[in-house]
This record gives sequence, C-alpha cells and structure tokens, in this order.
Amino acid sequence: MSERDLKDKAQRHPEKAHKPDTPILRKPKWIRVKAPTSQGYKDTRDILKNNSLATVCEEASCPNVGECWSLGHATMMIMGEICTRGCSFCNIATGRPDALDPFEPARVAVAVEKLGLKHVVITSVDRDDLEDGGAEHIAMTIRAIRRKIPETTIEVLTPDFLKCGPEALETVVEARPDVFNHNLETVPGLYPTVRPGARYFHSLRLLQRVKELDPMMFTKSGIMVGLGEDRQGVMQVMDDMRAADVDFLTIGQYLQPTPKHHVVERFVEPEEFESYEKAAFGKGFLMVSATPLTRSSYHAGDDFAQLRAARQARG
Repeated sequence: MSERDLKDKAQRHPEKAHKPDTPILRKPKWIRVKAPTSQGYKDTRDILKNNSLATVCEEASCPNVGECWSLGHATMMIMGEICTRGCSFCNIATGRPDALDPFEPARVAVAVEKLGLKHVVITSVDRDDLEDGGAEHIAMTIRAIRRKIPETTIEVLTPDFLKCGPEALETVVEARPDVFNHNLETVPGLYPTVRPGARYFHSLRLLQRVKELDPMMFTKSGIMVGLGEDRQGVMQVMDDMRAADVDFLTIGQYLQPTPKHHVVERFVEPEEFESYEKAAFGKGFLMVSATPLTRSSYHAGDDFAQLRAARQARG
C-alpha cells in the first residue's frame, strides 16, 4: 500500500464523518481487550505475511485480533486492501484498487492449510470497479480451498454486488460456500451517513435471493449498535432478516476507529445485548451472537457447528 493510501486509511475523509469534531468516547470496562503478545498470534501473523495475505482483522482494526490469532484463526480479506466505497464506520482505505491477483486464491488455500483451519471466513473489499464486483475471484478462492483442504468448511462475507447483474451473486452461490454472509450493518434510517454507497433493501434482497438459489445454504447477516439507532429499529431489522429467511444474526458494538469516523453515540450494555439475543431467537433465527465484542467472524467455526446442530434439531 502506498504512503498516500496509508495516510488515507489513518485520516479518512472528514466529510464522511457524522460528527468529525466529537472526541472518541472512553471504552467501558466490558469492551477493553489486552494487546496481542502470544506465540500463536506471532505464528499466525507470520503465515499470513509469508503468503502476502491481508486480513480484515488488521485492516478493520478488530478488537478480537489477539484472541483469534492466538488460536490460529484469521479472516482472509481478498481482492486488495483498498475499497471503492467510503463507509463512515470502516477503517479500510478508500480509493482506486489495484488489479486482481490471479494467484491470490491459491495463496489463501495454502495459508488455510498451514493454519489448520477447519472453518475459514473469506471476506473482501467492495470492488465497484469490476464488472462482476469480484464474484468470480471469490468463487475461485472457494474452489481453491476445496481442492486443497476439502474437509474445511467455508464462509464468505461478500460485497453487495450493487452495480452488477444477477449473475454475480449466482457465481458465488454456485461455488457452494457453506455459509453466505452479507452484513446489513445498521438500520435503514442510518444508511445515508453510515453506508452512503449501499442500499438497505438491495442488501436484504441479496440475502433473500441466496435462499431462492439454494434453500439449503446457510445465510448470515449482522449489524452494529451504538451508531444512533433505537431498539425499535433493531427489532425491525430482525423482522426484515427473518422475512428474507436469514439463519444467523450477529450484533456487536460499533467502535470508532479514529476521530474522523462516525461517532459512537453510546456503548450498549451487556444486558441489552442479552435482550437482543433473546428477542432474535424468539423471532426464529437458528443462531444468534449478540455481545459487545461480537463480529461477523468471531468464533465463526464454533458458531457454524451450533448452526448445523440447530438445523438438525429442527428437522
């Protein structure tokens, strides 16, 4: 990444921030984590570095990176480190991406094998510069992992393919990931400030379409709280997801990466997360993860095992 891109990532664009002059709130005790220092963390870092792979763990400043990498768990971020979107919550650099690397899928498969992953999460930046939004590259990565480690289950966290035809989504589904994940991120009323380049109902329809293409494929989506939404809005998103037959819901606390990003309006207390989880199970989700530190790929392998068990229990 160029010096200019690194500066962009650190400073972002002031016009994207909700309240650019508002200082970052002090994190409450329930959301603080220790700095990563374990040997497992270092080993994971070295495997990723040696295979020239980016991770959303680093690029999006995930608070769980120390815990996950110490266990050898990492979420691969393919198609480069520069996104064509400018979401106000995200710490990934925005700009003009480089060309796709045709050897990346194979390198991802090698890293998955070396890490010994039984379940892997593959995500990506948005690539609105590509005709298919990167769908074929995602499918190639799924196929490369299947060839090298067929027993590993695969979860993809995809872009919304907003500027692509329907064949983009079909390409990914035809590659048969075990879990198709696409995050709604927030309530629809906050999209203009939080996800200005996305459309809520398009993302919702994307998830619904996955089930139409493959009714047995698990679907997953998540939102952040603390951005300024209210409880009624969160409940409406749950209902919308269930109407689209989404199986798995994640809810986590939004953390402001820099003062230039959308502010944290409040830190949601653990008891409120528990109430969201209870409500979501009541609405029919097979699996729910709702905690302050929940992220899309946090404990993804264990959650996938519970997801399959929940489906089997329901018959």
